[in-house]
Amino acid sequence: IQLTFFFLQVFDFLGYQWAPILANFLHIIMVILGLFGTIQYRPRYIVVYAIWTAVWVTWNIFIICFYLEVGGLSKVSDVWL
Repeated sequence: IQLTFFFLQVFDFLGYQWAPILANFLHIIMVILGLFGTIQYRPRYIVVYAIWTAVWVTWNIFIICFYLEVGGLSKVSDVWL
């Protein structure tokens, strides 16, 4: 799974998509902190990682629905962009 992020980073650097690059970098840092919190049993890190994971999954579901134009989401409308 983490190898996918590496390839995503490489392809994002080829274009002008700096926001996804920063988001992926933040996600990698949060995964490292989550692993550290699990190994060291730091409850605060584990809670932050759990919240971050929920936010990350929700954001990815929104992006998938946006690109598939599910429901009222449309790429033609300027409301979301």
